[in-house]
Amino acid sequence: MKIEVNGKSVWVNYHHLYCFFVVANLGGIAPASKQLGIGSSALSIQLKQFESSLGVTLFERSHRKIALNESGLLLLSYAREIFRLGGEMVEVLKDQPVSGRAHVQIGALDTIPKHLTVQLVQAALEDGKCSVSIFEGKSQELLDSIEAHRIDLFLTNTLPTGESSRFFHRRIARLPLWIVGDRSFIHLKKGFPASLNGKPFILPTADSSVRQEINSFFKKYDVNPDVLAEAQDVMVQKLLALRGVGITVVPEFAIREYLANKTLFLLGPLADAYEDLYLVSATRRIENRVASRLMKSFKVR
Repeated sequence: MKIEVNGKSVWVNYHHLYCFFVVANLGGIAPASKQLGIGSSALSIQLKQFESSLGVTLFERSHRKIALNESGLLLLSYAREIFRLGGEMVEVLKDQPVSGRAHVQIGALDTIPKHLTVQLVQAALEDGKCSVSIFEGKSQELLDSIEAHRIDLFLTNTLPTGESSRFFHRRIARLPLWIVGDRSFIHLKKGFPASLNGKPFILPTADSSVRQEINSFFKKYDVNPDVLAEAQDVMVQKLLALRGVGITVVPEFAIREYLANKTLFLLGPLADAYEDLYLVSATRRIENRVASRLMKSFKVR
């Protein structure tokens, strides 16, 4: 591709740029050669041709080792953005099928209650000309997917640490937390929260933001629970509570159907404790119209 720079023509070979990108990321000719399926000697020649076309050296070479110099580091930052945009271009094109129906890809943290994910999907389908793909997983893998534009939205209860400037988020709900149990635990309402001391609990795992709120509550009110089980999935917590194994902590929102049919009961609130829910997205040059609408207006009902 020919580019005019200060009145002069400079040719940028994007195949050579990609070879440079792979070598820089993998840290050497040998691993890059294996990944690209190009002989080491041929790859070295292509890199030198690339440097010659740009009129700069990109590597420091010594004893069969190469390392990026200042120009190489600068070029690598541009190459990352160029290939990120290339990935975005492909994903945007995939979101525009021949039928004209927009496609939105939603990632949900695997600990999020399933009916919250269903609400988000229903809100997306209100568009009328839309199809939806749903993926569940861990926080980091879904953040990687959203940054790489493999998904459009990420439903989570924890914001990413060291947040990239490419991410933006909106809180869609703040749900009060309640201690709940089946009929055999109704007597714990009396003398709450001291009545919880020594009682059997099913709790979220230690890495959960909700667990941190629970631990703070126990410490504040000097409650020493008998933790029988820990579960990442809220549904597992609810099913164990329904079977009378122990009591658990969930948003009231998550057990409305069980409260209505009187199979679970609210024993008491966790004072000033909440589960916050967020939608996370990544900036795009061309927005997915359905994802954009959900980011602006979706709220948990």
